[in-house]
Amino acid sequence: MKLQHLLAPALGLAWAVTQVASVPVQLFKRGSVPPSQDPFYQAPSNLATYSNGAIIRSREFGYVHNIAGAYQLLYRTTDVLGNAMATVTTVLKPYNANTGALVSYQFAEDSPWMDCAPSYSLDQNSTTLDQVLIEALLYKGYYVMASDYEGPNSVFTCGGTSGNGVLDGVRAALASSSLTGISSSAAVQLWGYSGGALATGWAVQSQKTYAPELNIIGAAMGGTPVNINATLNAVNGGSFSELIPAGILGLSQQYPDLLSYVFSAIKPEYQQLWQSARKQCLHQMSQFSKQDMAQYFNRPDYLNADVVTKYISASEMGHLGTPTIPLHLYHAIHDEVVPYANAKNLVQTWCAGGANIQFTSDELSEHLILAVTGGADAFNFIVNRFSGAPLTAGCTFKTTLTSALDSGALSTFGSVIFDELKTLLNVGIGLYGS
Repeated sequence: MKLQHLLAPALGLAWAVTQVASVPVQLFKRGSVPPSQDPFYQAPSNLATYSNGAIIRSREFGYVHNIAGAYQLLYRTTDVLGNAMATVTTVLKPYNANTGALVSYQFAEDSPWMDCAPSYSLDQNSTTLDQVLIEALLYKGYYVMASDYEGPNSVFTCGGTSGNGVLDGVRAALASSSLTGISSSAAVQLWGYSGGALATGWAVQSQKTYAPELNIIGAAMGGTPVNINATLNAVNGGSFSELIPAGILGLSQQYPDLLSYVFSAIKPEYQQLWQSARKQCLHQMSQFSKQDMAQYFNRPDYLNADVVTKYISASEMGHLGTPTIPLHLYHAIHDEVVPYANAKNLVQTWCAGGANIQFTSDELSEHLILAVTGGADAFNFIVNRFSGAPLTAGCTFKTTLTSALDSGALSTFGSVIFDELKTLLNVGIGLYGS
């Protein structure tokens, strides 16, 4: 599920060759201080007086590549329990930006620690698959935003809080016109893969009741974790088993009674190991890789406790009705991390409720590979939605040998590689088109 440290193999050639009002705050300059130590992230004492999506403070920061502007907004949102919280969204502006087009890109943060947040990783000098996809969108002239949708408590796997965080982040970006130049009436699209698709899916299913005023015209979701329990069981004992402590701890940090249960059930000799994991990013949790999680607990069926099943069930996608936003979903049939059957069942349920969905099933890819190979079709879906290309009514289902060879995918990969070569040469993103 983690994309932060995965370089896209399809782009290997490139690496080898080389409320609108004035934002009511002063601008700050970003440093290298992690969020847990950065006063910018701290909520004000009067947080509850802010409306959802209201900007509390803002600042510019130096993005690693040459773009017109990079901004961070601390905004108010509400968690799944109704509590006010403050979190950050990052807004990136290309040269010659289309002020009426905004993409909210959901990173697969997949971590129970706020120092793993997208707002911090985007401030670091590294090239990731997420950045390649984001910069492909910037080259089209779209504004791109990435919200710390897990919130300050890093509640990874809590769908309700994550969805609210995405939608309120969009509200904040649309209210930042005097700073970023984004039109308050901009058309919006969402995109996320794996953990990012969890947040995207919850946002699209709750948008019509939580943020009906937003003009969201499309959303792309890949490797979508519909059922958390299915993923926890799928990865146990394998190369992705560190997702289990990350997911359990993240969800527990939303619900105090669940957190109390988890640490009452962990054996004494492993208490410190799990406490330490609360301040680690997913890639730092190698101590849990290929481990059977039952060994850490005083009951082998630790996931069957009532308090666990209660909150895992509450975080299952699909309980909030049918999305009205046109969707592109893509999933590997042999996904070893996020079981395919759950995603297919969700699509069928939403389609029965009248949704508009393009669903692509990929026969050859596995979970991480589809993040790359499926990216071109997702990108093209977003481009087509902004350009006004007609949609096919209802739902369409396609099974492909590999998404990398789908019509339009190869030319898109070529364009992305060319754009990244320009980026490596420090050409301003958006100055000369894509």
